[in-house]
Amino acid sequence: MSDFKSLVEKDKIQQCPKSYVLALTDTMNAISGKWKLPIIASLLKGNNRFKDLQDSIEKISPRMLSKELKELEMNSIVQRKVYNQTPVLIEYHLTESGKNLTTLIDAMIDWGLIHREKVFED
Repeated sequence: MSDFKSLVEKDKIQQCPKSYVLALTDTMNAISGKWKLPIIASLLKGNNRFKDLQDSIEKISPRMLSKELKELEMNSIVQRKVYNQTPVLIEYHLTESGKNLTTLIDAMIDWGLIHREKVFED
């Protein structure tokens, strides 16, 4: 698979074939919403248990966290692992596909910092 930089070359974006539009749509469907990226970022930090995730994401309700984790699991971004012990231990981990979102998240952070600076300059 091509690396991220080759996918965003100016000429490729300007051509914008149908497969790129579909890929972008798939990406947005998998990670869109208020909570998915914060959950992924929290998992990247090493928060694997439900309570740790909830504590690390300000204002997310348990119900919403559960819903978003299920959707991320359905999209093969997060894997849920149940340990058969007493009490039952459940951990969440990013799949390889989920870990590959690091580049995208870093690029979004860089853009956001630059954009925020420009917005508050005016």
